[in-house]
Amino acid sequence: MLLADHRLLVTGVLTDRSIAYTVAQRAQQQGAEVVLTGFGRALRLTQRIARRLPTEPEVLELDVNDPDQLAAVARDLEGRWGRVDGVLHAIAHVAPDGLGGRFMTTPAATAEAAFRTSAFSLQALSGALADLLERSPHGGSVVGLDFDASVAWPSYDWAGVSKAALEAVNRYVARDLGPRGVRCNLVAAGPLRTMAAGAIDGFDELGGIWEKGAPLGWDLEDAAPVADAVLFLLSPLARAVTGEILHADGGVHAVGAPGRA
Repeated sequence: MLLADHRLLVTGVLTDRSIAYTVAQRAQQQGAEVVLTGFGRALRLTQRIARRLPTEPEVLELDVNDPDQLAAVARDLEGRWGRVDGVLHAIAHVAPDGLGGRFMTTPAATAEAAFRTSAFSLQALSGALADLLERSPHGGSVVGLDFDASVAWPSYDWAGVSKAALEAVNRYVARDLGPRGVRCNLVAAGPLRTMAAGAIDGFDELGGIWEKGAPLGWDLEDAAPVADAVLFLLSPLARAVTGEILHADGGVHAVGAPGRA
């Protein structure tokens, strides 16, 4: 199996429609042992959804903006496994006044909070677990969830800016952890009808771009293609890949306008 003897930390599981849930599900099917994280009032949601996985995993509390909680998770995994083979960073948040066409009126505090939670947190999480990732016999792997930040998209606003920052953070983490045998990559997903998507005014317009323009086609309800790209990057098959952005978006990033030839 692709992830036999792998021990993975998966963040961001809120519903069974999320990319993170599908990653955890398919990772278990491929032989991995998984621990999830949850945060605040959503912790109980994560605990309930965990019961739907093939093997119910433990859920650790983690506010990625809290250094004490990051340290506590690292200590738990140190005692539990002694190492970590892979981490899924599926963490992002932008307040409503930073989305839905409000770009020019967004206050600085919203933009700063979006950067910290959505981009800086990749450095924080990777740094907290770096010693454990370095011990992986498979080569430690950090994978973050991205959305193509090379252009401006309708309604995405400060989430798009945060993803551009995430892409830069990814390159620097790859640079600094590479000598320790730890990889860091992103998967740029096409839009999916997740809980996060429900917070974006104008999501239907964004999703329509993919439905009309993806050369391979795109299903807004199916997270499996994105999850499988994540599994590849978590696996030893990607042992020479770091600092990369792998697009799992049906090909939209590669074409200039909607419509198939």
